Amino acid sequence: MTADHSSAPVLEALADYHRSGRLAFAPPGHKQARGADPAVREVLGDAVFLGDVLASGGLDDRLGRGQVLSRAEELMADAVHADHTFFSTCGSSLSVKAAMLAVAGPHEALLIGRDAHKSVVSGLILSGIEPVWVEPRWDAERHLAHPPSAEQFEEALERRPDAKGALVTSPTPYGACADLRGIAEVCHRRRVPLIVDEAWGAHLPFHPDLPSWAMDAGADICVTSIHKMGSGLEQGSVFHLRGDLVPPELLKMRADLLGTTSPSVLIYAGMDGWRRQMVLHGRELMSAALELAAHVRAGVEDIDGLRVEGREDFCGPGLADDFDPLPGVIDVSGLGITGYQAADWLREHREIEAHLTDHRRIGAQLTHADDRTTADELLGALKDLARAAPEMPPAPRVEVPEPARLRLAQASAPRDAFFGPAEEVPVARAAGRIAAEMITPYPPGIPAVLPGERLTEPVLRYLRSGLAAGMNLPDAADPQLERIRVTK
Repeated sequence: MTADHSSAPVLEALADYHRSGRLAFAPPGHKQARGADPAVREVLGDAVFLGDVLASGGLDDRLGRGQVLSRAEELMADAVHADHTFFSTCGSSLSVKAAMLAVAGPHEALLIGRDAHKSVVSGLILSGIEPVWVEPRWDAERHLAHPPSAEQFEEALERRPDAKGALVTSPTPYGACADLRGIAEVCHRRRVPLIVDEAWGAHLPFHPDLPSWAMDAGADICVTSIHKMGSGLEQGSVFHLRGDLVPPELLKMRADLLGTTSPSVLIYAGMDGWRRQMVLHGRELMSAALELAAHVRAGVEDIDGLRVEGREDFCGPGLADDFDPLPGVIDVSGLGITGYQAADWLREHREIEAHLTDHRRIGAQLTHADDRTTADELLGALKDLARAAPEMPPAPRVEVPEPARLRLAQASAPRDAFFGPAEEVPVARAAGRIAAEMITPYPPGIPAVLPGERLTEPVLRYLRSGLAAGMNLPDAADPQLERIRVTK
């Protein structure tokens, strides 16, 4: 039976709820905005509160007999060629943990690309899974990590044939993509599942000129953030399942272990409506976004001192396998400033928000929501930035080590180091000690230090110099990084 993608079960049930005039003597306590603070209602608008109802005993009856959520999930699965889809209102940070727990358990090994997001490391800490790190492909010239290759995963599986599965991040926040089909084939020859953290790839299924997405490439579990490159609300995430290596009831059980019992219908509705939008109009919308990205990229290249990273920069021998142009990664080092300075200046002086920032780049993310007006505002602001850069203070030097010196040796399990006896020591005395905390430049959120890794002077200098230059380290125990938490 052909799926009816003109339907949006969550949105339709919410409309029915309002038409029925139901009177709830149940949470949420604002009772359809009536009890909300007037100042809050003025800022948020009543629509937010009107969409905030219980999922069970509100949107659907107490036993879920209307199958509202399950129908919405079935339509999402059909849209991306998955066998099963599960909605999450706790972001992909939760979804990826559920995926990991469905594949491996305490003290079992899981192959993981070391460029993984901090949520993956949190999953290791909570679960006790043993990470077998697969090194990213490092671009030493640009100081950038790309996803590991299929050959690297094969070598890792040969070293650790006991591994229960593998996890790779693709696309990265920079738009670099892995050879998912090749990695899936490597895993499936050994009958182990592949998890793809595709948080930045919600848009990929909806245009042939975009990189392949996980389900079509043969992955077993795929985690996608609908709020990043899609039209969903923040925290909207889905995980898709395909094949017979991971039972759907097991994945659901692991997700229930972590998820909230009070899911947001607002977030469900955003994901449901986005799926309908993309199935019905996605190719047209993504074609326009790709054309706009080409326009912006050409415009950036015309600005002296700026360089927009392209396929020729990211793909090739020893680099990424594919490339998504929509993250719009711009190298500002030619202006003599850091990405931190550029992002701060654009926000303060031109009301422009950049996403990704590092010691030499900013990310100007484009989606199907952008048009020539927003694109030209961005280009105008970047021209102004280039004119203002000579008057800015000299760029603070971030001491980025060479790739070989950036990687730390894993001396103990992340869970053991995080929960075991620990102490704080001055950073000057931390080299050689084993970290008991995670330290993550954010965004993009790839930890530089994991619990259980042995600290070195080059990495400590990188983090200290980065912090002085404007790097954001939100998870360090000492925000000033004068002291570091280490194992006793």
